[in-house]
Amino acid sequence: MRFAFLHAADLHIDSPLAGLCGKNDAVAARFAEAGRRAVAALIDEAIAAQAAFLAISGDIFDGDWRDVSTGLFFVRELARLERENIPVYLVRGNHDFDSPLAKSLPYPANVRVFASRQAQSFEIDRLRVALHGRSFNARLVDGGFVASYPPRREGWFNVGLLHTALDGSRGHASYAPCSVEDLKRFGYDYWALGHVHAAERVCADPHIVYPGNLQGRSVREDGPKGAMRVVVSDGRVESIQHVALDVARWADARLDISRCEDEADALTAIESRLRQEHAKAEGRALALRLTLEGATPAHERLVARRESLEADARAIACRFGEDFWVERLKIETRAPQAREAALATADALDVEALIGEAADADFAFATAALIDEVAAELPPALRDEFRREANAAALAVEARDLLLGEIALRTGGA
Repeated sequence: MRFAFLHAADLHIDSPLAGLCGKNDAVAARFAEAGRRAVAALIDEAIAAQAAFLAISGDIFDGDWRDVSTGLFFVRELARLERENIPVYLVRGNHDFDSPLAKSLPYPANVRVFASRQAQSFEIDRLRVALHGRSFNARLVDGGFVASYPPRREGWFNVGLLHTALDGSRGHASYAPCSVEDLKRFGYDYWALGHVHAAERVCADPHIVYPGNLQGRSVREDGPKGAMRVVVSDGRVESIQHVALDVARWADARLDISRCEDEADALTAIESRLRQEHAKAEGRALALRLTLEGATPAHERLVARRESLEADARAIACRFGEDFWVERLKIETRAPQAREAALATADALDVEALIGEAADADFAFATAALIDEVAAELPPALRDEFRREANAAALAVEARDLLLGEIALRTGGA
């Protein structure tokens, strides 16, 4: 017997985006619609592939929602599968475990939600498939959560649905902590994992798989997003394919401009890279963070003109498509040689000595306090990134280059 099923996770329907709000309202609005459109694309794919079932491994929602349409949208999409006789099996994760609205949703008859008090199993007799799973009953669950899963059903194809970060080594807190060896002991044929937002095939024997999230929500979730299409033949996994279902994409690219002598050269290089990134998005809306790097004589001038250069890059992106937005232009270039010539134009101003004061303990303390004050006003999704990048030493170097760049621009120096 041969059949296919889809494995998805981390839909986070109507989750807020990070990085676009306040920059371009029109682009932000299109990205805000992307989460729902990606869910619709998942349902389209299940129908087109004539999937035997759809497994969703947690975090369908992002906690409680303010608009009842969030839940009704999901129910409406699942009803499309009911009309096609495609069953859906889902577990709740750490984000949607306690949502009273989610628990009270009138799901169609084709939907099975795994209980949270203990693991349970559902069977698809005609396919001899046994699905095992357990929903979260708290935001954090211990190792005993996974231990409660039942043993494999002999002679059946066994699928385990689990929302977990495994041992936490993938940069996530240890939600439902367990190891690959722990999962192997169950003897399941396929572990349908959720929680980690990057697609990954953790193990091939047995198959332990993260599909990643369905739609990227920030530049930290860049690249293609979607679900796994799994083909089973005679009780064994024949193939696993990641299917891109995102309708808006984030990209984080780096561009070496060490061969660029001035800003005009840099813009030429930027235009070429934007063309490449736009083509890779394959018609999707695209938000790109572009980082310039390399040793270039234009370094200080680029630092001084970062905002206008970013505006120029955004104008170029608009030429390729109205849904193409440069989310941020970062300057991480460096000067190819000592800055004696630029410093000499500063007359009596000792730039290096001035910036060297950043090493002073009182200055560092005051800077840290200011960083905390600014961070407190930022949305949570942007706060961590700001703290990573904003520190006294980095700010001092940026201030030095900015000052030297302004001097070069005003005096026509190199």
